[in-house]
Amino acid sequence: MKLEPIVVSLLDTDLYKFNMDQVIFHKHTDLCGEYHFKCRNEDIRFTKEMLEEINAQIDHLCSLSFTKRELDYLRSIRFIKNDYVEFLRLWHPIREYVFTSLSEDGELSVIVDGPLFSAMQFEIYLLEIINEVYFRLSYNYEELQASAMERLDQKIADFNSGKYTFSFAEFGCRRRLSREWQDEVVRRLATETKNCVGTSNVYLAMKYDLTPIGTYAHEFVQMYQGIDSIPLAFTNHYALRDWYDEYDGDNGTALTDTITTDLFLLDFNRSMVNNYSGVRHDSGDPFVWGDKIIDHYKKYGVDPKTKLLLFSDSLNFDNAQALYEYFKDKTKVSFGIGTFCSNDTCVDPLNIVIKLQYVNDRPVAKLSDTPGKAMCDDESYLHYLKNSVQFRLDREPNEQRHIKAKYEKRKYEKRM
Repeated sequence: MKLEPIVVSLLDTDLYKFNMDQVIFHKHTDLCGEYHFKCRNEDIRFTKEMLEEINAQIDHLCSLSFTKRELDYLRSIRFIKNDYVEFLRLWHPIREYVFTSLSEDGELSVIVDGPLFSAMQFEIYLLEIINEVYFRLSYNYEELQASAMERLDQKIADFNSGKYTFSFAEFGCRRRLSREWQDEVVRRLATETKNCVGTSNVYLAMKYDLTPIGTYAHEFVQMYQGIDSIPLAFTNHYALRDWYDEYDGDNGTALTDTITTDLFLLDFNRSMVNNYSGVRHDSGDPFVWGDKIIDHYKKYGVDPKTKLLLFSDSLNFDNAQALYEYFKDKTKVSFGIGTFCSNDTCVDPLNIVIKLQYVNDRPVAKLSDTPGKAMCDDESYLHYLKNSVQFRLDREPNEQRHIKAKYEKRKYEKRM
């Protein structure tokens, strides 16, 4: 079974890929990166037919380049700079950077290895390809789409009835059912409700005149672990500094949990609190996290109502509404909702990721606030990173230790 091309535009990716790549283009072109694919679901098997289709789709992806219209659109985004757009005029995905294989028991291996500014761009495209190939070749696609349509109809009805009152952005690229289905979801949510404020998908933002939304991902902080001159427990400091230097606060939502939020807050000092418009949650208890961030703002005399909390961790509309009700009178609140929008069918979605594993041949890792989300090929390095983080946390001011203990107690009480 040969499928139609899955990726037909290089804008068919998340905005944060361009955000991060622009910083790398201006500041870190000497870095090389290696990314690894992982499927977190148990008992998922890929077939030789799937691998052949994935490889054919990657071949097609690497034949694409940006069109003039696409480059002009990127140039219209106020914080994307002209020299970076001119670089993209010359850039295209290079097939030799991607290696795929299949084990005898059907485990798919995908490795991307190349200059970081180029290798990092493959992540979303490859996840889009892998996910769509898997579902089209494993199930009756029409039945999946019919169940997704029924659920989408109900979601839209629930917004229009007032059951859901929060605003959100669609973040569904990486695990979408298909390109055509994500297009349908974004179009209908944007035109049939007043709650969808934009999408992370740059192509669909251009197509439907929506706001493209994105900040940065864990890989951006992780890459500083591969720079010899930077102590591991201070990578947030350098990432925050470079990001602000690049965007002057115009693209200012920080991700807190790459090497734990507690460590992030040590570097999110008065200057950074004022420089960034808000922060994004992607692991750990969101209620505990939000209260912790609000108290951190208050510590520096900043009104939390002037700052944004963006939640994006495996959300559905019910838990987003619960978070909105809890925080709406305390701060600005928004949500990035992905798989629940773009791949909510009668079949469980895949939990697939492509994560940065090495920078300049040095291992890197994400710790996050949910231990199960850690992903690192080198266990000795992961242990070393954890010890480095803990060493700095143990040396933090007494006041910070009391705050940490307070929230650990609150987290325990919530379980009781």
